Amino acid sequence: MDVKRVKDYLYWLYYQYQLVTCSYVLEPWEQSMFHTITVTVLAMVVYTAYVFVPIHVRLALEFFSQIFGPRAEGAA
Repeated sequence: MDVKRVKDYLYWLYYQYQLVTCSYVLEPWEQSMFHTITVTVLAMVVYTAYVFVPIHVRLALEFFSQIFGPRAEGAA
């Protein structure tokens, strides 16, 4: 891939992020605080999903396997 195209695309994504969050109207120190808080919250959401979603999926599978029970092999 062309490095310039990737750089332009990343710049475009960052510009879209600034437009959606309206952070382009903030002062530089406010922008850095806003971006820090946003990245921190996003990292906590990803970590929480990584830690707790597999546990809940396993518990849900156990719950539904108890409800429906094992199937008889000879039953059609």
